[in-house]
Amino acid sequence: MRYNFDFVKFSRYCFMVSSAIALIGILSLAIFGLNYGVDFRAGSNVDISVSKQLEKAEIDAYLDEKGFGNHQVVVGSDRITIRYDDVLTDVQENMIKTDFIERFDPEASAEVNTVDVEMARELQVNALLALTFASIGIALYICIRFEWRFALAAIIGLIHDGFLVIALFSIFHLEVSLTFIIAVLTIIGYSINDKIVIFDRIRENMRFAKIKSPSDLVSLVNQSIKETLNRSINTVLTVLFGAICLYIFGSESISMFSLAIVIGLVLGAYSSIFISAQLWLWFKGKEKSKKAVKAPAAS
Repeated sequence: MRYNFDFVKFSRYCFMVSSAIALIGILSLAIFGLNYGVDFRAGSNVDISVSKQLEKAEIDAYLDEKGFGNHQVVVGSDRITIRYDDVLTDVQENMIKTDFIERFDPEASAEVNTVDVEMARELQVNALLALTFASIGIALYICIRFEWRFALAAIIGLIHDGFLVIALFSIFHLEVSLTFIIAVLTIIGYSINDKIVIFDRIRENMRFAKIKSPSDLVSLVNQSIKETLNRSINTVLTVLFGAICLYIFGSESISMFSLAIVIGLVLGAYSSIFISAQLWLWFKGKEKSKKAVKAPAAS
């Protein structure tokens, strides 16, 4: 299939959109921060499997009556999740596992997960280390396989993907938990795969291309993207379909993971075509400009 679309020309609008989202995200992170789940802050998380549908209002009324303090209740068809900002005492845990179940659903079962302050801080540090080491490993791999311009363009693209996912979660106040970190690492993997496919085609086309002007480089990048577009879109759509199904039909506990995957897959494909490839073009164009300036002096 032939495409007459000018990806390089359209990329300037993509840079503007990404910059706008990043700016709003920075402001949101500075003002509101992230909505951390129990994994990253001290508190307790109660998962209750129920055999019938319960109303959120009656659960809130019960918890207020028993003096449970600040809490958030998420009600599903067969599962209820209750999150507390404070660590539950043994008395409160027993109350949930006995009195709550006896009142609302004798066939229900409850599981309480508690994270103290030190554990939450350790999980935050480990999550950041995981993201950092993954990014460094990817950067080293690209530097070895490709030239530094490809590596730098890919790293900026990965930062773009990861940060925009974090920014959107901050803007819409979505919960960030350990599954979110797993989702970001998964996104980085898929995103770098898209970028390597395009970069590999650019490198192959460079071997036979006669680059005499900036317009030749633009044509090369456009042609390389067109040649890999079907593969990139089909790969992303295949995984995206599964992620959307997980988000719609999956349990509440993996909903944010699935949503992060959906957002990240779209951003990964978008940045591979309109961000990273264009950054490589800009870096390569700078090199050609320097050589053109030095050539007359050498003669």
